[in-house]
Amino acid sequence: MSVLHNRLSQDELMKMLTAEEELRMTISFYRYFFIENPVEFRDDLYKKLHALKVFGRIYVAHEGINAQVSFPESKANDFQQLIENTPGLEALRLNIAVQHEGAEKMRPAGGKSFWVLKIKVRDKIVADGIVDEEFDMGKKGSYVTAEKFNALSDDNNTIVVDMRNHYEYEVGRFENAIEIPSDTFRQQLPMAVDMLKDEKDKNIIMYCTGGIRCEKASAYMLHNGFKNVYHLEGGIINYATKVKEGGLLNKFHGKNFVFDDRLGERITDEIIATCHQCGFVADTHTNCANDGCHLLLIQCEKCAEIFNGCCSSDCKDIFALPHDKQKELRKGNEKDNMIFNKSRHRKIRL
Repeated sequence: MSVLHNRLSQDELMKMLTAEEELRMTISFYRYFFIENPVEFRDDLYKKLHALKVFGRIYVAHEGINAQVSFPESKANDFQQLIENTPGLEALRLNIAVQHEGAEKMRPAGGKSFWVLKIKVRDKIVADGIVDEEFDMGKKGSYVTAEKFNALSDDNNTIVVDMRNHYEYEVGRFENAIEIPSDTFRQQLPMAVDMLKDEKDKNIIMYCTGGIRCEKASAYMLHNGFKNVYHLEGGIINYATKVKEGGLLNKFHGKNFVFDDRLGERITDEIIATCHQCGFVADTHTNCANDGCHLLLIQCEKCAEIFNGCCSSDCKDIFALPHDKQKELRKGNEKDNMIFNKSRHRKIRL
């Protein structure tokens, strides 16, 4: 019988990944295209990726696919052939992580980008809250390359719009980019329309991490009457690669937040954020070590030592308790915070 899900425990999978000697490549990709039977597509893809020792997180829906994965470097050609031979994914752009496993080898155990393969069928590959049946992803904004982005963003008639969450914008962003200050992408879409309603004749460039959110956002803006809408091809990840390859001026400052165990990849040496606990210059994201919390926060090395990797004194005290006691305290309680907490108003309790 073919394997369609993981049969090993998380601890076993982590030990296997830690013991791996071969370097891994971390990549992301997406495509909006119609998938008639997402479950069948998912099952077939899982079997093929599992055979190549691919780890990662993939969402499949009628509207397309969204993936962030890693695989052994020796399997790179096999992986590329697999993608190329999958109907709907021909000539797909693969975004290679700016910092992949060569740098990650220096991180402690578990620091690699992924350690398990999960492919989930969803209603949409990006939760957008759009219910208008006339909305058409086929009518999207124009791609801009890194070179064209630089030129167009120099135009005073251009507005650069960041379509990511506040914790992503906080540690890295393009020059003069505006933030859409909402907690979720589904809230951002109508808010972006409202914020820019008097700028419908200007050039609007939208960007995100890998391109998937800003591509949908560009279509939504056109749907709402905007005329000159663009989105950055391949997002920040592809931009950073093309800037380096072409010797172009880099207009992105800081770190690019990524949704895997690395929690960020360095684009420039600039640190534009501060520690959420003491206010010192820092841009290292971490999750509170207390399993009943896991709040995402920026924490400097000093505060990490003071609070033992926790977000507050309360969580530090709980984290110091025996594991059985911690587990008992969590019984019947909902998690106070989520790993990727999106709220702009969440306060650190020191």
